[in-house]
Amino acid sequence: MTDRHDSDAGARRDFLKLSGVGAAVAVGVAAAATTTLSAQKAAAQAPAASTLRTVLNRGKLIVGTGSTNAPWHFEDDKGQLTGMDIAVARILARGLFDDPTKVEFVKQEPAARIPNITTGKVDIVVQFMTVSPARAQLVNFSRPYYVEGVALLTSSKGKLKTHKELLDAGRNARASVLQNVDADQLVKKALPNATVLQLDTQANAIQALDSGRADAAVVDLSTVGWLVKRNPDKYLDSGFHYETQLYSCAMRQGDLDWLRWVDTCLNVNMHGHQTDLYDKAFEEFFGTQPPRRVPGFPVI
Repeated sequence: MTDRHDSDAGARRDFLKLSGVGAAVAVGVAAAATTTLSAQKAAAQAPAASTLRTVLNRGKLIVGTGSTNAPWHFEDDKGQLTGMDIAVARILARGLFDDPTKVEFVKQEPAARIPNITTGKVDIVVQFMTVSPARAQLVNFSRPYYVEGVALLTSSKGKLKTHKELLDAGRNARASVLQNVDADQLVKKALPNATVLQLDTQANAIQALDSGRADAAVVDLSTVGWLVKRNPDKYLDSGFHYETQLYSCAMRQGDLDWLRWVDTCLNVNMHGHQTDLYDKAFEEFFGTQPPRRVPGFPVI
């Protein structure tokens, strides 16, 4: 797509003249509008240690991610990585090379995310990584690309389908949740009087809902979106979401060129004029579209 700002350079010059702005300013705007700079030339201006320069010279992006957690990163029927994290990585590759396929994925366990960044094994980690002040002491985080939360998954065959119905049921409402020290407290924030069933895995928490042992499964919002999208006759979103946390890309510290470029690319793809890949992935993996971008005051 041609940048409309370049094509409208003449109109901008005329507007500047009509509005009384000096001719020197108009000439400066025109010159800026017609100046082009290739990625390779731009990279040559970056500091020698810049990851941006390294990646551009290499010709591909190396991304650390996982392979076993739908809808974020998992293998499809053909054994190819897919998911929202994978889509974000391809968005970055398109921004770098105008080609979303120029990315190499390094499969890794969550515990390897920070070590693989600090040792330089990967250029960036895109692996549903929650931002925290403690982690930010070890890595640089990009702007968030998703706001995760907790949600209540219900069954289309169950008697209690909405958050209000679950609340009204009081102690008769049964909520399954992954076992941990804060599990009861997590459930009580949404359903203060519900009976809590702590189970050893999230899969078993959902199985309890399937079998009728639970009226709601307390799981990640992204999991609710994924399951409802694929099984609309089986699962429902109760409509109550809470306990937000931020997912961001992670990079090594001390490289502001790379951090700022990643932020810029994500901003353009989430809020600017190239939202096609992000919107397609959001709908595919979460079953909904991001809020409509309204021109005016910045939201980024």
